[in-house]
Amino acid sequence: MRFDILTLFPGLFDGYLQQSLLKLAIQNGLVEVNTWDFRQWATDKHQSVDDRPYGGGPGMLIGCQPVYDCVEAVQNEGEQPGQLVMMTPQGRQLDQNLVEELAEYDRLVMLCGRYEGFDERIREGLKPLEISAGDFIANGGEVPAMLVVDTVIRLIPGVLGDETSSKYDSFSHQGLLEHPQYTRPREFRGMSVPDVLLSGNHQEIERWRKEQSLIRTRELRSDLLDQQDELPES
Repeated sequence: MRFDILTLFPGLFDGYLQQSLLKLAIQNGLVEVNTWDFRQWATDKHQSVDDRPYGGGPGMLIGCQPVYDCVEAVQNEGEQPGQLVMMTPQGRQLDQNLVEELAEYDRLVMLCGRYEGFDERIREGLKPLEISAGDFIANGGEVPAMLVVDTVIRLIPGVLGDETSSKYDSFSHQGLLEHPQYTRPREFRGMSVPDVLLSGNHQEIERWRKEQSLIRTRELRSDLLDQQDELPES
């Protein structure tokens, strides 16, 4: 899968692209990530990309020309154009269902805003899929874009060491939170691993995990249970 990230600060991604699963996925040819600087398409000697908003107000807006030219050039770089995505607080909120939809694309071209955002005509004319990382304001779209990359690559075959891992993540398995998990030692500071996990009875273990997943979801995210069966008593 290919990601093209359009930003004013491509250097923010240098360290991120050299870490953990993403680094391995890139090395193994499963994922390609390219960063592009809007300033490369600026037309004046100062490489200006922003200007004051009409009607007054604080801050600066990223203007149309460098963004349009950048998008058009980047889209022509690949074998086929990608799905254009704009990271914006007004977009569809990122959740696992959306992540699964994004993973179906072969290529995502992601717009990262800064300052007070983009000129409205960028949204109107380019018609990107608008995505929000949550109900908060970040300094720019770069960290939300990293979040999209991080969540999507987990669903690409071959990226995870165990292909079943993503199936049991929170929100992926029946839309519930993940059950508690334990490793060695069996006892730690008066806290013990539940006996059922040491029983070797896989049917009982699966039943316990499902029950704990339901209980945890009820306690921490009851809003996820609208479509779920009635919970067992804890």
